[in-house]
Amino acid sequence: MSDAPELEAIAEKIVALALPGEELEVFVARGATTSVKAYGGEVESLTSAESAGIGIRIIRDHRQGFAHAGTLDPDVITEVLADARDNTSFGEPDEFYALATADGVAAVEQELWREELVSFPPERKVEMAIELERLVVGRDPRITGVRTASYGDSRGEAAIASTAGIVRSWRGTYCSVGVLALAEDGGETKTGGGSDVGRDPYGLDLELAASDAVERATRMFGARSAPSQRLTVVFEPRMAASIIGIAGGTLTGERVLKGRSPFTERRGEKIASDALVLVDDPTNPLSMGADAYDGEGLACRRNVLIDGGVLAGFLHNSYTGRRAGAASTGSAVRGSRSTPGVGTQALSVVPGARSLDEITASIDHGFLIQSMTGLHSGVNAVSGDFSVGAEGLMIRNGALAEPIREVTIASTLQRLLLDITEVGGDLEWLPGGTGSATLVIDGVSLGGS
Repeated sequence: MSDAPELEAIAEKIVALALPGEELEVFVARGATTSVKAYGGEVESLTSAESAGIGIRIIRDHRQGFAHAGTLDPDVITEVLADARDNTSFGEPDEFYALATADGVAAVEQELWREELVSFPPERKVEMAIELERLVVGRDPRITGVRTASYGDSRGEAAIASTAGIVRSWRGTYCSVGVLALAEDGGETKTGGGSDVGRDPYGLDLELAASDAVERATRMFGARSAPSQRLTVVFEPRMAASIIGIAGGTLTGERVLKGRSPFTERRGEKIASDALVLVDDPTNPLSMGADAYDGEGLACRRNVLIDGGVLAGFLHNSYTGRRAGAASTGSAVRGSRSTPGVGTQALSVVPGARSLDEITASIDHGFLIQSMTGLHSGVNAVSGDFSVGAEGLMIRNGALAEPIREVTIASTLQRLLLDITEVGGDLEWLPGGTGSATLVIDGVSLGGS
């Protein structure tokens, strides 16, 4: 039984209208979202919205045409089909344009849909946001309030059908809570955030989110700059996920074919530490990016990108795979408003053994990074240049010491990956679907006072 039979039926009905010589693909999606924000023990805002969309792609004579609409109204769909057909005449011919065809890889069926979320009443969502605020305010006398306490959820369904014989559908639910705590001490004001994610509201841990926000808001009082030096840097899981995400983003076929990856032509070479195994695995249901099928209807699969420091391969959709002389890795990503791109879906490191506390206890002189700024402007994913602002806690003789701010971490992505000395065992899944553990990197340049 399909996950979204109604959407499949719409897609198949349109595919049946293909003209001779046309390759036609239809992607249909719909969903609903809810967002609640609490402030001062009351509801600040509550929004709920539903959406739907359709994208139609036609390939004829190696020219591609695409059109989309934000409705499933039959009359509008007819116009979208006509527009997609008309747009093929404006497309540049490309010998690699073709629809994805079944490759024999079986899908890993996952139950990513929770009726518990669908039936969860709005008043309970409000209560969760208000309770999260209350938990933060009552946890530490230095906490003066919260900037925001929120609950959010979404549910989505999608289907794809094509003249290449692909008919697939999938669906999933997602929810989260998040809070930004405000703390004041000695005239200083600090903020700290905490969150938790899950498939249904009953699995969300408000205590975890609250305690995390309070700890992050209160442990940076008295922070000042530090002298410039080289030292061991510890990226806790959230910060490590930023490094991992940047690295994973450079390992797509799209970037490689455009010459916009520092790792082009390096497959089979050592590009990272022996300790690093980096995978993109949408078949892992612990990731909020998990799915049974990719954006072209091919089965998602576990793709190893870096194996013991060696570049094992790149991610491809069917188009980049053809151009590179490789197969699709089931890594097409898209929405109803776009043609298939290539991207990571559930990127993660394979964790090691030790906890953050155990790692910290083994370091004589280091820096635990709590937050980074300038990731968008300070990181060049083409050259690998890496220079970002950071704040966190010094590590001295195996213990967390004074808080540090207004320092800069400077290196290159290539050097950071090669200098990883340990991957922690504290794998944490983040809201965007990425999972990371603590990363320990030796000999990083810290620029300060």
